[in-house]
Amino acid sequence: MTMGDDTPVTSLILPVLIRPILSQLERRDVVASQTLRAALTKAEQTHPGLTYDLVMGIIRKGEINVNMNESILRLQGAASDSDLIEYRLNRTEDAFQELNKKSASLKRILSRIPDEITDRKTFLETIKEIASAIKKLLDAVNEVVGFIPGTSGKQAVEQRKKEFVKYSKKFSTTLKEYFKEGQANAVFISALYLIHQTNQIMITVKNKCE
Repeated sequence: MTMGDDTPVTSLILPVLIRPILSQLERRDVVASQTLRAALTKAEQTHPGLTYDLVMGIIRKGEINVNMNESILRLQGAASDSDLIEYRLNRTEDAFQELNKKSASLKRILSRIPDEITDRKTFLETIKEIASAIKKLLDAVNEVVGFIPGTSGKQAVEQRKKEFVKYSKKFSTTLKEYFKEGQANAVFISALYLIHQTNQIMITVKNKCE
């Protein structure tokens, strides 16, 4: 059963929005925070999209007008390593730590898009940074593949890499369309897809190596 809608923002609500809130709650009540964190994590694993539905229900009830794609993309840049723990590798070898750095760097740059998209000169520089970060991430993935045991494990990571490249190309196409038509939300969604695909690479490497 999949809840939520069919966009990458669904998978990012828990790590990017909910967990930082629970981290703040932890300063006041550790037990309550940890109980909620465990319950919501388990619920999201059982019913993907549940936390998205929860948040959207609150927004509708409060009659709040908010662009969730823009908001989650912006919040991605503020999320801490502890909030994004499932997307970080624990292996200490340089190749794995480099992949941690490159994936975090790409997501951080993408999170700046909402603040920079209206300034053409700044945004063009950001696009160059994104292109460079994508290349560095792919290079880092290639370095890690050699550590993955078994043919099936390597194939799984290679498949994730192909998916990432596909969405990178879609992101490039979306940018071209943006400069013609000015649809910023399409850029936000495409950037979120790239973040989601980056996370999928990290999860797959983690599952095959740890």
